[in-house]
Formats: sequence, structure tokens, C-alpha cells
Amino acid sequence: MNLEPFVSIIIPCRDEEKFINKCLDSIIDNNYPKNRLEVLVVDGMSNDGTREALKYYVQEYSYIRRLDNPKKITPCALNIGIKNSRGELVLWMSAHNEYEKEYISKCVKYLKKFNADAVGGIIKIHPRKDHIIEKSICIAISHPFGVGKSIHKIGSKNPQWADTAFGVCYKKEICKKVGIFNENLVRGQDMEFSLRLKKAGFRTLLVPEIVSHYYPRSDFMSFWRHNFENGVWAILPFRYTSMMPVSWRHLVPLAFVSSVIIFGVLSFFFQFFLWPFLFIIGSYSLCSIYSSTKIALRESNFRYLFIMPWIFVSLHIGYGLGSLLGMFKTVVSKQFWRNRFSK
Repeated sequence: MNLEPFVSIIIPCRDEEKFINKCLDSIIDNNYPKNRLEVLVVDGMSNDGTREALKYYVQEYSYIRRLDNPKKITPCALNIGIKNSRGELVLWMSAHNEYEKEYISKCVKYLKKFNADAVGGIIKIHPRKDHIIEKSICIAISHPFGVGKSIHKIGSKNPQWADTAFGVCYKKEICKKVGIFNENLVRGQDMEFSLRLKKAGFRTLLVPEIVSHYYPRSDFMSFWRHNFENGVWAILPFRYTSMMPVSWRHLVPLAFVSSVIIFGVLSFFFQFFLWPFLFIIGSYSLCSIYSSTKIALRESNFRYLFIMPWIFVSLHIGYGLGSLLGMFKTVVSKQFWRNRFSK
């Protein structure tokens, strides 16, 4: 009798009182055999009701355990989970998501079918409230003009090999060959790890029928802060590695914002630079209006035509300004130059 592979689910978690119950309930409802499963919730010393909620699940379900993460950041949680896992497969799940009934079984199915080293899916992004601004933010972060070729957010028709995916199920053996997650990276550790896998010859498969549902903080100020912080951490990984730690698309907002600032300032002194400045602003505006018009028609709501351009510019400018700060912090870092010139 062939048993299904043993899967260790790792859930980094901190102050997720509002979401941890729905996340764990969706995992419990999955159709994967529970005797071939363990769920390791690695908690970053939560200060809300998360730890109290976890007590119930640990007591009721023998395959669910809580581990502590004193350092509180995601890569440390993942590494604690990996070191304590018993499975031949390791599946990283977010405490902020709910997972469809066949999520785990489909990860295992496609690992076998394509002989992949890692398999992940897509996220469907939903607003927490039925409000036009929150809906617009969710649309922006799942739209090609908003996030570029981020396939796990914009979706795909067919399975395809990708740099990264969401909720990835890894063969645990690959960690012995490429190492575990970089604990210097508060964010972006998934992309850096995925690119290390790719460089080592391992393949990640993105499967659009592997689906989870995500409810982001979608008030405007939280949206802006999140974009800015993401922009900072798109660049800071360069401090800690000599390889390219992100995809090129993560650098586009930096190039956009830098160009606008440089040509904008130079145009005050040299009229020639006014033309590239206007070209960049004009091209961006046309793309934004075109995308916003298509969204307004699709949603049958003309208000999106006026709201989406502001959401898009907030997404791109916030991310780009964060990347500028990240670039400054990186180039003044001794660690960055040591990585560049060390033998």
C-alpha cells in the first residue's frame, strides 16, 4: 500500500487573532489524510489573543503544534518550522489566508505529476469591507499594471514554471543543498530563497487551481505604508548577498520614481530634460487611464475611472520611494561592500 507523503505545514504567525481561526479551520477542512500531516504554527510571541486561540487547536487536534519564535520575524519562523518538521514535504502557509479544500492534495499531486521540486498556487484577493476604496486597492494589487508579471497575484490559465509562487510546498531535501531562509531578511525572504533554488537548478511550478484567499489591510494609509516598506525590502536584500535577490520587476518602481525625480529636477536648469520628464509622466498617465477605464467597464462602475489612477500612483510611488530609501541604506552598509569584494 502506497502512503501519501508526509507533509509538514509551517505557519509563521504573530498577532493574528482575527485570522488564525479561519486559517486553521480551512486547513482542518482540507481533504488530505490527517495521519500524513502535521501543522506547526510558529508564533512570534503574539500579544493579542492568538496564543489563547492556538491552545484550543493544540488540545483538539493532535497533528497541530505551537512553536515559539522569540526573534518574531518570518524567516526565523520558517527555519524553526523546518528544523522541527518530520515531513518529507514542507508547505509554507500564511496565517492571513484561507485555503481551498484540495489545496494540500493538489500541491502533492502536481509535485508528482511534473516532478517539480516546489509547487505553489495563486491568491485571490478580497476586500474586508464592501467599500469602493478597499475594492480598488484589492484590484490594484492583483492587476498587471499594478504588480506587473506577478503571476501568483494576477493569475494564470495553465500550470507554468515560475520564479516563485504562493503557499509553496517544497521537497525538504532541497534545504540541505541550498540552505534555509535568510534570517537577515524581514521581507523578501521567499523571493531570495526561490531564486537560490532556481540558481541551483531546482524548479518551482505555479498551478492556478491551487487557490487561497487573502484579505489584506486595505485602508489607504495601511496600503501606503505597506507599499513603502515593501519597496525598502525590495532593495535591502542586496546587502546580504552577491546574487540578484529579487526579480527585475521589483526594481521598476525604483527606476520610475528615480527618473521622475532626476529629470524633474534637471528640467528646472536645462530645458532639454523637460521632454523626457514629460514623456515618462505622460506614458505612465496614459497606461494608468487605460487600465482604469478597462476596470471601470469590467466592474460597471464609472467611479473606478477616477479612483484607480490614484490607487495605482500610490502603489508605485510608495514602493519606489521605499526603494530609494532602501538603496541609500544599502550603499552605506559595510555588509554590502564586503559581499561585493570578498573572495
